[in-house]
Amino acid sequence: MNAHESTLRTAVKGVAIFEALKGIAALLGLFGLLSLLHHDLHRLVADFIGHFGYSASSHYPDLLLHWVDTIVGTPQLTLISIGCAYIALRWTEAWGLWHDKAWGEWFGALSSGVYIPLEVHHIMIERHWQGVAILALNIVLMLILLWRLRDRKRPRIAPLTQTSHADRPTRSTGR
Repeated sequence: MNAHESTLRTAVKGVAIFEALKGIAALLGLFGLLSLLHHDLHRLVADFIGHFGYSASSHYPDLLLHWVDTIVGTPQLTLISIGCAYIALRWTEAWGLWHDKAWGEWFGALSSGVYIPLEVHHIMIERHWQGVAILALNIVLMLILLWRLRDRKRPRIAPLTQTSHADRPTRSTGR
């Protein structure tokens, strides 16, 4: 393995770790959400927003409260199913990337690439550095995986080895 392949393989393993961490974060978030569903989540979030001095009627706090109300109105089995499916997808992708599987690289490139048009649309509506950073991260992740897939398609050329004079074939002069 040359230095380029080694660096690219290390980058792919980094993507695998990142995807596994996203799965862990989703699992912890799901547990946290399920533990809060037996409380008045709307009031907890409104108090949290007020604690930081924001008005609940401002754009982002209002948007957050809307999503909290949507989540509270969703059946628990649906929340658990969606959460588990997301976690399984992240960990499956991470396993495939870690174990150098081409399907893991395709899966990762597609799962990063599917968000790019949505993120571009979001940036065009609301320009924030966070959106640009997320877009850039997804583009970098997708390019790493596509680069690795491209390198998989290239034929491997065996390195030239030095042969000694005794190993070389002799020419017949025909005499």
